[in-house]
Amino acid sequence: MLVKAIHAGLAQIILLGDALTRPRPQQRSAQGQATVNAEAAQLSLYQFHACPFCVKTRRAMRRLNVPITLHDAKRDPEARARLLAGGGKVKVPCLRIDDAQGTRWMYESNDIIAYLEQRFAGVA
Repeated sequence: MLVKAIHAGLAQIILLGDALTRPRPQQRSAQGQATVNAEAAQLSLYQFHACPFCVKTRRAMRRLNVPITLHDAKRDPEARARLLAGGGKVKVPCLRIDDAQGTRWMYESNDIIAYLEQRFAGVA
């Protein structure tokens, strides 16, 4: 019981810190943002709301101004089942990438952020 209370308190501190220091979104032309939005429609992030690595990933998404659909794998049993069936494990954050090559599941916040930066940072 005490461990749950400590965990809940830390989660709130993490979320408060995120809210207070949230990065500004990258500014793009209307056409550039429309391109990013269309490409982001092929992506979805499976995450836990207060997970520090998920917060880190969502902060990068905001900084890059990439509107990716979020799925809460902790509170949504259907999202959790999709993550397990598709990615093979319930580990977050996990980016689902649907493209011409098929569906890929990418774990690890640093790998996800590097992928997003490589794909979207240069779009003006």
